[in-house]
Amino acid sequence: MMDRLKQYFYLTRFDKPIGILLLLWPTLIALWLASNGRPDPYYLFVFCVGTVLMRAAGCAMNDFADRDFDRHVQRTAARPLTAGKIAAWEAVAVAVVLALAALALIWPLNPLTRQLSLAAVVIAASYPYFKRFFALPQAYLGIAFGFGIPMAFAAVQDTVPPAAWLLLIGNVFWSMAYDTEYAMVDRDDDLKLGLKTSAITFGRYDVAAIMLCYAATLLIDLGVGWHFGLRGWFAAGIAAAAAMAVYHYTLIRGRDRMRCFAAFRHNNWLGAALFAGVALDYAFSTV
Repeated sequence: MMDRLKQYFYLTRFDKPIGILLLLWPTLIALWLASNGRPDPYYLFVFCVGTVLMRAAGCAMNDFADRDFDRHVQRTAARPLTAGKIAAWEAVAVAVVLALAALALIWPLNPLTRQLSLAAVVIAASYPYFKRFFALPQAYLGIAFGFGIPMAFAAVQDTVPPAAWLLLIGNVFWSMAYDTEYAMVDRDDDLKLGLKTSAITFGRYDVAAIMLCYAATLLIDLGVGWHFGLRGWFAAGIAAAAAMAVYHYTLIRGRDRMRCFAAFRHNNWLGAALFAGVALDYAFSTV
């Protein structure tokens, strides 16, 4: 039993929390904006725990969908399902249990939030199959990773204003940036397998596309933050995030696999800078 639980731990990537943080930062930003910088502790608990559960469920579903591909990719060949350490039905069962647990957290909230949570589950479950035919699956990933944004606004305000959808679009661009960096690591393997990724679609323009996506993200976030009345500390957070994007350029411009992976992982700090700018601006403006 302990060995099984260990394999489930690796299946759901709890040993690699970077994915949780990439989902959590935009969700927290939305929660702070929706609540004018003073989020209800219960909402904070629900969205933090729900983010962890849904990311874990998404990883399990991703491994189930990619079980016949992962064995041919160097980075993923040792994953529990691909390596035969657990059965396919176990991955599905783990994903279902985690998704139901996340839905149970959301269900006491208002009807709009519940409806959006069901859409979030469908999007998360269908994402792994988009790379079979969609040239830019990273864009769809951005919707899946950012769906906590409209849900946070729905929970707090019982509506999803245009600014929330604009923030989601900004998150799509950010996901395009960091997940293209991630896809550059596996590009050779993905080409052999006939999979679709933005790194393949962008081709020799991959670095330029990543930097344009970073620029779009920061401009959209800047506009949304300004709309909500954020100024000094928020602008500092945007500036720090922009400096990190430039640093990522120095890592990816040579297209070295490990440096591209390092740039992907460093996006945690970019997201943290954006959230810190929002949180600090609200904190000091209300002192």
